[in-house]
Amino acid sequence: MVEKVITLENISLIDFLGTENQNIKQLAAAFPSSKIISRGNEIKIQGQTPEITKIHEILSSLIDHYHKFGKITHNSVNRYLGTDGVTDEEVIVTSPDVIVYGSKGGIIKAKTPNQQKLVDAVEKNDLVFALGPAGTGKTYVSVALAVRALKNKEVKKIIISRPVVEAGESLGFLPGDMKEKVDPYLRPIYDALEDMIPVEKLKYYQENKIIEIAPLAYMRGRTLNNAFVLLDEAQNTTPAQMKMFLTRMGPNAKLMVNGDWSQVDLPRNQRSGLMEALNILRGVKGIGFVEMSAEDVVRHRLVRDIVNAYSKLEEERRAAREEAKAAEAGEPVKVNGRSRRKVTE
Repeated sequence: MVEKVITLENISLIDFLGTENQNIKQLAAAFPSSKIISRGNEIKIQGQTPEITKIHEILSSLIDHYHKFGKITHNSVNRYLGTDGVTDEEVIVTSPDVIVYGSKGGIIKAKTPNQQKLVDAVEKNDLVFALGPAGTGKTYVSVALAVRALKNKEVKKIIISRPVVEAGESLGFLPGDMKEKVDPYLRPIYDALEDMIPVEKLKYYQENKIIEIAPLAYMRGRTLNNAFVLLDEAQNTTPAQMKMFLTRMGPNAKLMVNGDWSQVDLPRNQRSGLMEALNILRGVKGIGFVEMSAEDVVRHRLVRDIVNAYSKLEEERRAAREEAKAAEAGEPVKVNGRSRRKVTE
């Protein structure tokens, strides 16, 4: 009799083994001449070599299936045993448009042409800037790409960060310790991750630092190796913070920088590190830039109209500021579409 032990790593046991180990019992029932024993995160197989080899192949396939879908079902086991037809969840795995599968089996993929451009840019470049207004899916698609890279073992960890900038409210007045004060700022990231990774598995990843979610200040002094790193809300970084973040990039790292230039919460006299970085890094080979617009908004239809209305107001204000500067300098300014010079006494 031969014995082989398989260790389950980065796997939620309840999602893989099933309630009361039903998935393993189902597998064992198909091979009555062998013994399959599950203890903790180890599966022990005892039997003759040909059958053990077959069981090991099935378990390996189930592990790969788990990393794609986040769970193993009765139908999953039947499929790899060859006792059932192909189920719906296996049919969709062949779709090239899928970024990753959600924790409940849903498909997560690009919904607009610019979201697809973002996916393509990340595949071609190690550093990508994604720019655009609220609701265009920048954060959600970026997190999905990070989860895909982790599941495909392209990276060993995910690091997601945001600058903590007070937008009209003071952190000091919020209850709790620093983590409890900061977590609301990171809530959109947690929501996205929970859509894509089962709760127990996400908890395991966080406890073992495979997924880190932290304020930007915590990145100082680190070298980020073998990681997919996302900086969200980058319009609220200072130039020094942006330079610090970009220079954390280590070997085999992917960096994404997301920002919305219409929602800068920095003090009026403080330059945005994102805007400065865009001016400096345009044209640098190996850096991708993707710009989204109101047409990419995937929230309620009114969000698109709101974004357009605010954009129109900002353009009018910008034009007014330019006219005021030109008038002060005695340069031609436009009034009702006609140029004239400021009359000086």
